[in-house]
Amino acid sequence: MRDANKPELLDDAIELHPLIEKHFEVVATVEDFSAAMPASTAEVAVVLGGDGSMLRAARLMGDAQLPVLGVNLGRLGFLADVRPEYLESALRCVATGRYRLVRHLMFQWHVRKDGIGWEKNDIRLQGVGLNEAAILAGPPFAMLEVQLYIDGELVTTYSCDGLIVSTPVGSTAHSLSAGGPILRKDLQAFVVSPISPHTLTNRPIVDSAQRIYEIAVPNPLAEATLVVDGNVACQLKATDRVRISRAVAEFQLIEVEGRGYYRTLREKLGWGGRLPARESG
Repeated sequence: MRDANKPELLDDAIELHPLIEKHFEVVATVEDFSAAMPASTAEVAVVLGGDGSMLRAARLMGDAQLPVLGVNLGRLGFLADVRPEYLESALRCVATGRYRLVRHLMFQWHVRKDGIGWEKNDIRLQGVGLNEAAILAGPPFAMLEVQLYIDGELVTTYSCDGLIVSTPVGSTAHSLSAGGPILRKDLQAFVVSPISPHTLTNRPIVDSAQRIYEIAVPNPLAEATLVVDGNVACQLKATDRVRISRAVAEFQLIEVEGRGYYRTLREKLGWGGRLPARESG
């Protein structure tokens, strides 16, 4: 998979294609991540791009997730963390079974229209996500009143610029910028992070992925919006309620030898400290 949404990376992706064919039979190539997933006999997906490309690939695969090797042609690369110069070594590891398959939590989101239930006819929109679902204020950019329910119990009403419900994978993205904690990627939990809350005692909450999270904006501004993995899902009405729960599908990330979790954090977040001699170079 190579991301046509990033035309500046297409040339680099095309150059790497023969290297992939050297180690694997390529049964399908995807460039338009907004189209339907092509029918194929693929057993592994190689995504050429950045973390945004990985998110789009996860959304494209939906409930039929394949193990994914991410090749970082972008900048940070938490998910797509194999640099092009190490791709051949990584492909060799995958071909010979020298890798770990780490399953990451995904979420199902629904927006309920007018009504009190969650039956099929009550659902206005739905989909799956990997990083986060965020309620964001739009023009006139005043504070939102956002109600959070967990398993049907009202937790609090936030006065804030927005609210983020993030998976562990997404905890190093928008949630981190909003002051949320970093969750290890294999934890089965969600983190709820308010954006610029008016009440300073409103802090991020970490709770089980087995719970049901519901969000209501009873007095939404004109442009109050649900954004999933950086893509606008819909504008919210006063009668809407957003439900977030664990998805059946799991994102399957291939990790090759020598790429530990905390080493990735050190490199991507620029944490201080000296690496041991055996890891340098």
